[in-house]
Order: sequence, then C-alpha cells, then structure tokens
Amino acid sequence: MKTQILAIDDLRVRRSGADILSGVSCSLTTGQVVGVIGPNGAGKSTLLSAVAGQSGFSGAVRWDGTRGKGGDIGYMPQSCKVSAALTALETVLLGMHERLGWRVSQSDIARATGILAELSLSHLASRCMTTLSGGQQQLVLLAQRLVREPRLLVLDEATSALDMSHQISVLMLLKRYVLRHNALALMAIHDLNIAMQYADQLILIHDGRLVHQDAPENVLSVVNIRTCYGLDVDLVTRPGGRPVIAPLARAIA
Repeated sequence: MKTQILAIDDLRVRRSGADILSGVSCSLTTGQVVGVIGPNGAGKSTLLSAVAGQSGFSGAVRWDGTRGKGGDIGYMPQSCKVSAALTALETVLLGMHERLGWRVSQSDIARATGILAELSLSHLASRCMTTLSGGQQQLVLLAQRLVREPRLLVLDEATSALDMSHQISVLMLLKRYVLRHNALALMAIHDLNIAMQYADQLILIHDGRLVHQDAPENVLSVVNIRTCYGLDVDLVTRPGGRPVIAPLARAIA
C-alpha cells in the first residue's frame, strides 16, 4: 500500500473581515497520528473543517495529489451527537450507508461489532444512543468513522468528553489503525501531556498561524508553551521516554 500525502498550501480562512487562518502550509504522510494543538480560538477547528472539505478557504488542500474524496476521509466535527432513536450498532452501521443500500449483510454486522469491541463498547451495542453519556456517544461516533476504513481521519477533539484512560485507549487504537491501514489521523488534542506522549507529530497553531510542526518533544518546548499558552512549565525528563509537562504558573504578560 503506497504512502499518501496530505499537502496543505497557503491555506487561508477569512470571516467577517477577520483572518481565522493565515498562510498555513504543511505536508503530512500516512502511518502517523498527528495532533493539532493550540489555545482556544487558535484556529484548530477551522483548519480541520477546511482539510475535511467542510468549509470554504483559499489556498489548496490536496490528499494524494488531488482534492480528497468523501469516501476516503472520515471527518468527526467538534459538536457531534446523535438524537435519533438508533442503537449504538445501528449508528456504526450507518457509517457504511453509501455501500449498504437497503441490505445489511452478516459481514457488515460483524465488521461493526468488531469495531465496537475494539473500543470496548460491545456491551452498548443494543443500547439507544440517546441513553448514552456524552463520552460513550463520542466513542460510538468514532467507531462509525472507523468502520469505513478511511485513509484520512480528521477528528476535532474526538477525545474531549473522555477520561484519561479512555483518551489513551483511543490514541493507542488510532496508532494501530494508521499503521494497519497506512492511514493518517489528524486530530485536535487539548491535553498537552497526552499529545506529547502519544502523537507522532504535532502541529502548533496560534493566532491562526502555524507556529511549529515537528516531533512532540520539539514542538512542546518551554518557549512555545509560554508564547502560545501563557504558561510557565517545567519539562520533566524520563529515561527512555518523552518529557512530561509540569505547569508552574500563568506567565506574566
């Protein structure tokens, strides 16, 4: 399976006379989980929406040399809930709706139940989505994106409603997924320590601009965190591992 490239070139988004994103350019290859980080209002959601083809922009976004096709992109926006009276299993099966038509085969059901099992959700398969917690719904909707096996996953805070244990489980699942399918996962992450330990690369956005793209330990420097987040931190080194971020105090303006 060949390596695919997501190329973002001079991406700009302007709304109501203000620049939301300005001149964002980067290139990413498959086989990685890439975290998009930055403070609130930095432009992370706008970037992910543009990459997924869900909002207008100037510049260019190309997936494997062409504009991405819907069937090859799994997009999960920030506000993503199900209000219909569907079970968790039915919700996951909807992820294959373009292919299923009116008939659901046993192999389709097996595939959907397998994804639920990978996310430790088998016990919720017959539960109505409206009875699930926000975190449980978030996991089921992630399963819905994964069941189609897209080569590009664009996830806007797909772990925001999850506890730390489930956040780590999802990141580990995504790392296995991108390697197995030679895929690319591009996802917004708020927890900087989670991003440091589990992302393969990070993209730091601040005031609508790409500040730094590199390995997590290079992006999450004391200077970058202070400049972009207004925090003073210690980076606690660990033998054979990436540093742990220990906040000290809010930076003095």
